[in-house]
Amino acid sequence: MEGPGSGSVAASSGLADCSLVFWTLCSVLLPVLITLWCSFQRSRRQLLIRDIFRKSKHDWHYTDLFGQPTYCCVCAQHILQGAFCSCCGLRVSEGCLKKADQRFLCKEIVMRGGAGAHSGGAGAHSSMPHHWIRGNVPLCSCCMVCKQQCGTQPKLCDYRCVWCQYTVHDECMVDQLKTEECTFGEFRDLIIPPYYLSAINQLRKDKRSSYEKVVPYSRKHWVPVIILANTRSGNNMGETLLREFKILLNPVQVFDLSKTAPAKALQLCLLLPCKAVRVLVCGGDGTVGWVLDAIDEMKIKGQELFIPQVAVLPLGTGNDLSNTLGWGAGYAGEVPVEQILRNVMEADGVKLDRWKVQVTNKGYYNLRKPKVFTMNNYFSIGPDALMALNFHAHREKTPSLFSSRIINKAVYFFYGTKDCLVQECKDLNKKVELELDGERIELPNLEGIIVLNIGYWGGGCRLWEGMGDEPYPLARHDDGLLEVVGVHGSFHCAQIQVKLANPVRLGQAHTVRLILKSSKMPMQVDGEPWAQGPCTVTITHKTHALMLYHSGEQTDDDASSTSEPEPTREQTDEDE
Repeated sequence: MEGPGSGSVAASSGLADCSLVFWTLCSVLLPVLITLWCSFQRSRRQLLIRDIFRKSKHDWHYTDLFGQPTYCCVCAQHILQGAFCSCCGLRVSEGCLKKADQRFLCKEIVMRGGAGAHSGGAGAHSSMPHHWIRGNVPLCSCCMVCKQQCGTQPKLCDYRCVWCQYTVHDECMVDQLKTEECTFGEFRDLIIPPYYLSAINQLRKDKRSSYEKVVPYSRKHWVPVIILANTRSGNNMGETLLREFKILLNPVQVFDLSKTAPAKALQLCLLLPCKAVRVLVCGGDGTVGWVLDAIDEMKIKGQELFIPQVAVLPLGTGNDLSNTLGWGAGYAGEVPVEQILRNVMEADGVKLDRWKVQVTNKGYYNLRKPKVFTMNNYFSIGPDALMALNFHAHREKTPSLFSSRIINKAVYFFYGTKDCLVQECKDLNKKVELELDGERIELPNLEGIIVLNIGYWGGGCRLWEGMGDEPYPLARHDDGLLEVVGVHGSFHCAQIQVKLANPVRLGQAHTVRLILKSSKMPMQVDGEPWAQGPCTVTITHKTHALMLYHSGEQTDDDASSTSEPEPTREQTDEDE
């Protein structure tokens, strides 16, 4: 028989069990509840920030860590994370974001109310004052008054004009500077001023089209530049470049091609003086071709007088067209954006041949229309097209893996090595017929045929020249001639790239015709590959594109194999 003490023991044991369960639940549920509460607060905070970003006139971007010592423009406190405006350079903490949005104006792309803008007759003068922002001035900047370095104190100090980029010490800032006319600084010849666009809007309302009468600063050599950047090209530097160009130029002349098509962006040329605009394309050769196609559409619409000249900032993988025009084999941030703009101002105008590639399928019952491509760089059939086709198929499956130029070239190397062993394109000479300007060419034993319009091929190789130890006709990108070469395989291509072998030079021609008699072979036009069955490929001249040539990137090989670029007809007329 149990005594009275046994009941109290059982009760205390049950209480201990309940206590254990309670504290176990607390130890499990409390972190979960705290995590859910933090997640809710974070989502709520992000929604508030996103709402401010959406309604703001600033182009805000949030960052978790600033790259240099930064101070909030509202509370003047040192901050590690916060928001910055990619147009005016304003930097604020998260808590001061709403105050900054109400207190500070961003860059005006069009002057409001026509203040300071006179859209009268010829010789009308327009101006606007400096737009000063305090703090976070660029490193190594100098005061425009005392010529001493600015931004040296560890606090929010000194001023910067968002248009001319001049900086001034706090103690050097006087009332006269606050109302002084802004000269737009070093890049005034490239910037589209807000008052110019205001005057143009007024002219359009008055149904007048003589835009030359309101050219800023009364300058004859105003050459406004339009920036077209592909944020998806190569090493994903497009977004950084967009922000830096918006700081230096008018944001209205900087376009993200992932949001705005080239044809729409180039309509800005219609508001600018004839034959004065320059376009800087930040992207790979495919992006350049996209822009040149949009320029061809302008010609079809009768807008030839507004056709711009095109410069290239190479962000792609191959960048052979950029290399040919002297802009380099690839850009990785080693050159400041300011120097890039100087290069665009100093570049010379040249012409680039553009070619029509028509692919007509064989067969008695073929009712499909011929495929038509526009070629700027090269056409090929054989091992290099096979590498491009395999690379393209792999990139389509996992695009996130192909965000680096080095990774892209490594994948190309892998497929090239594989083809050396498999030789999928052997005996090409038995499967195709080649005609140059209507004359049949007897082909040796080959695996590939490449038709060149430019000097570079395969990411920096001068294919037509080879080792440079044999006499060969001069190759140019503006002479209306194509260079046709053959290769014995992927290993032969690799030998040519390191100058250990010469290509099989088949000739030069104004028209190239290639007949694929049997089987399916890989083909490519400017890096766009596909698998093609029996067909006839005809390459004929289509048009010229106006490009910009930068002689600063010219190498010894370039100087020995190409002559100086000839000025375009438009430039010659202007010089006269």
